[in-house]
Amino acid sequence: MLKYARRIAILVVGMTVLLAGIALLVLPGPAVVVIPIGLAILATEFAWARRWLKVVRESAEKGAKRVNLRAVFTRRNRPNERQDAAPLP
Repeated sequence: MLKYARRIAILVVGMTVLLAGIALLVLPGPAVVVIPIGLAILATEFAWARRWLKVVRESAEKGAKRVNLRAVFTRRNRPNERQDAAPLP
């Protein structure tokens, strides 16, 4: 009986966090952070949530590889830029 109560509690908490994250896709907020947290909570008990969490994790890794943050935030070697401007630290 206690096993089922724990499973139901995890389901309720995890789904609440997951649905809040989905709502944050259209509302202002950190949906990219909240959705994986909800899936991680659900993944402690449910195999389908583990699979979705794996998909989300792999997508995030691909996105991180695709976006080279150093190239985005550095100002060096950009064409048509004033050379006398002070570089960013």
